Amino acid sequence: MLDLTFEAPKPKVIAGAKYDWELVIGMEIHAQVSSRSKLFSGASTEFGAEPNSNVSFVDAAMPGMLPVINEFCVEQAVRTGLGLKADINLMSAFDRKNYFYPDLPQGYQISQLYHPIVGEGEVIVEMSPGVARKVRIERIHLEQDAGKSIHDMDPNMSFVDLNRTGVALMEIVSRPDIRGPEEAAAYVGKLRQILRYLGTCDGNMQNGNLRADVNVSICRPGDYERYQETQDFSHLGTRCEIKNMNSMRFIQAAIEYEARRQIKILEEGGEVDQETRLYDPDKNETRSMRSKEEAHDYRYFPDPDLLPLEIEQAWVDDIKATLPELPDARKARYMADFGLTDYDASVLTAEVETAAYFEAVAEGRDGKIAANWVINELFGRLKKDDHDLATSPVSPAQLGGIVDLITKGDISGKIAKDLFEIVYTEGGDPAEIVEARGMKQVTDTGAIEAAVDEVIAANPAQVEKAKANPKLAGWFVGQVMKATGGKANPKAVNDIVLTKLGL
Repeated sequence: MLDLTFEAPKPKVIAGAKYDWELVIGMEIHAQVSSRSKLFSGASTEFGAEPNSNVSFVDAAMPGMLPVINEFCVEQAVRTGLGLKADINLMSAFDRKNYFYPDLPQGYQISQLYHPIVGEGEVIVEMSPGVARKVRIERIHLEQDAGKSIHDMDPNMSFVDLNRTGVALMEIVSRPDIRGPEEAAAYVGKLRQILRYLGTCDGNMQNGNLRADVNVSICRPGDYERYQETQDFSHLGTRCEIKNMNSMRFIQAAIEYEARRQIKILEEGGEVDQETRLYDPDKNETRSMRSKEEAHDYRYFPDPDLLPLEIEQAWVDDIKATLPELPDARKARYMADFGLTDYDASVLTAEVETAAYFEAVAEGRDGKIAANWVINELFGRLKKDDHDLATSPVSPAQLGGIVDLITKGDISGKIAKDLFEIVYTEGGDPAEIVEARGMKQVTDTGAIEAAVDEVIAANPAQVEKAKANPKLAGWFVGQVMKATGGKANPKAVNDIVLTKLGL
């Protein structure tokens, strides 16, 4: 595993007009379970389908229709809990959360309040190379999503699309351990990364498949420590919840704005109302949505249509045995096995697809050279052309072929870049291209010597300068490489130039 130093929370201190204030943040992440069908019905979860085309009788709350638990969704929740080193509750239960809204056909949401499927866990957030913070997970529960109200299609009426109704969500609830906007964004990013590695949520924030509700409060310096000692939440101030955040940048901006709004209220002698707010990115402000409800406001009670969910430890153990290598472990392996820097290993493990691509290139090859070509040459070119790895014109096999030619000494670094450009734009097998186009590196010392002799003979004045200042010998190396079209072995050229000049 990674060699990390865990630091104590470093709160973001915001200077007010009268006092300094500290931020306290807790988060509820709604992660859509990667599943072809919904939590309690067989309806499709396909994104982008025609409105109201993925709706079963259960989703539409037709009379007499009963929910049936989707075992795969339960397995995905367990897998997530195991990936977050959390406790798995062998007995959990579903409750009805009662509220009324046009896109909630039943008039209640099936969720888990009293007995969630996953208990306490943790997320390790690396704030800088080798320095990390631990954010505690309080619980993960399964629940069904609501539909979507559409207000901008007609000036006189709203429409409802129930395609999302009943889609399985995992609500991942953190403790109020996060102390600043940057840390909040880093936490969401790390959690998203883990979920994608596990395959339990695709993390697509644009499509709403990963959304964050951000609870923000402010307190005076020292109050957070008193909370830790007493577990009395009153020390943390009144919190406001910012709903449905789906951008790391907006999460940071919303937290900053909300903290300053609360400071202004308190320093003017007012009281912060506990409420749910929305963030408007165009105006960079939060605005009130509704008063913040407590559990009793929703009139929770056990769902009478669903028996308590009991799972066996052996089943949990089987799921645990299939967990993939997670980001931190893979990063540590890259650093240990390939000698990569912390930065390079972080880049290559950021996305599961990136790691898979790199491993295919590096298999049986020099990991450092492979990493350099993936990060600098391939990623640099993809970014320039506004492509991503999924649309890369260069396959791992092709890039690995270029690395092979470099390692064997068949091509120089300069020729390798020319070759990469050909493969990127035209395709083809790198070895065949080198052979067909005469790009192979010249390693014949006799031929290199002849080229060196020719350059030295043509530049007697430069020879005298190089003998007086050996650093100028590089000029001869450059001239020989130019004369050979970059095909000469650079090391051999350098050695022969130094010998010929008597340096």
